[in-house]
Amino acid sequence: MPRNAEPVRRRLQETALALFTQHGYEAVTAAEIAAAAGVTERTFFRHFPDKREVLFGGEQELAPALRQAIAEAAGTKPLKILTAAFRALEPHLLRNRPFALPRAHVIEANPALRERELTKRAALQTAATEALITRGTPPRQAALAAQVGMALFTQAIQDWMQDPAADFNHQLTKAQSDLKTL
Repeated sequence: MPRNAEPVRRRLQETALALFTQHGYEAVTAAEIAAAAGVTERTFFRHFPDKREVLFGGEQELAPALRQAIAEAAGTKPLKILTAAFRALEPHLLRNRPFALPRAHVIEANPALRERELTKRAALQTAATEALITRGTPPRQAALAAQVGMALFTQAIQDWMQDPAADFNHQLTKAQSDLKTL
C-alpha cells in the first residue's frame, strides 16, 4: 500500500464506526462506507478484506508490536515480561483510544463481531506465547502466562475505555493488584 494509504484507511475506519453507531452494523454496507468516506468500493476492499475488518484494522500492528516488546522486555519472569510489553503498547492504544469505546459498543451489539474479537484476541495470545517461548520460557508455562497476561490486558483495556481520564498503565497496575489479591 502506498504511504498515503494510512489517512484513507483511517477515514474509512472513522466513517464505518460512525455509520455503524448511527444505523447498526448489519444495516451498513461496504459500498455505503466507501461512498461516505469519499472513495470507491474497490478502495475499501484494498484496505479491508471484508466489512468486519474495518473495526479490527489496528490488530495487524498489535501482534508484531507485542512480539517486539516481549523480545525487548527486561527480566526473566513471564508475567513481568508480559506486563512490561503491555506497557510498551500504550502508544498503539492511545492512537486508537477515540475509537475504542464506540467500537466496543458496536462489537457488543453483534454476535459475529464478538466472535471476531475473540479470534483476534486469541491470535494476540498466540503471539505472546510464541514470543515467550522464543525467550526461553517452557511452552506450557508460556501458554499459561499468555492466558493470564491476556486476561490482565483485557481487564486493563476495559477499565481504561470506561474512564476517559484513566491512564492505561494505572489500569494495568490495578489489574495486577487484583490478580495478586485473587
